[in-house]
Amino acid sequence: MNFVRPEAQKVVRQWREVLIGAAVLILGLYWASGFGLLKWIGAVVAIAGGAMIVAGIQRARFRGKLGGPGLVQVDEREITYYGPLDGGAVAIDEMTGLSLDARSDPPVWVLRQPSVPPLHIPVNAEGTDALFDAFAALPGIRTEHMLAQLKAKPDHPVVIWSKQAARLH
Repeated sequence: MNFVRPEAQKVVRQWREVLIGAAVLILGLYWASGFGLLKWIGAVVAIAGGAMIVAGIQRARFRGKLGGPGLVQVDEREITYYGPLDGGAVAIDEMTGLSLDARSDPPVWVLRQPSVPPLHIPVNAEGTDALFDAFAALPGIRTEHMLAQLKAKPDHPVVIWSKQAARLH
């Protein structure tokens, strides 16, 4: 028997890292109000809680509605997409480009790797939560730019990251 409404569960699931970070921050502030060594440990814990909140907000903004076509898995630094009509795999270390194409419904991430056809992953496919960490591992990626473009849904493909641009910075 489930006592929590599905809508509430969805909100908690989307913002779970922020809620955990807030709990850690509160604990750290409580400890920091004490004396001696506990005061300093509390300050460190509070700072960690603040960092968890910032990272959690970014993750929550990245998460969208799920239930889209296909399944995404990230394992051993490889992104694999199992779609209803197509699929494929891209090695994170060999990626040369990441784009967001919002012209389709749902919008798709376009991952490029040499000698492999571009991999199109719907932003609402099951398992896309794992893509945030995979994309964050790309050298020189601007996470805020990625999140802003995801929210804006531009009418043309937008380059989020490219290996050449990362080398220039």
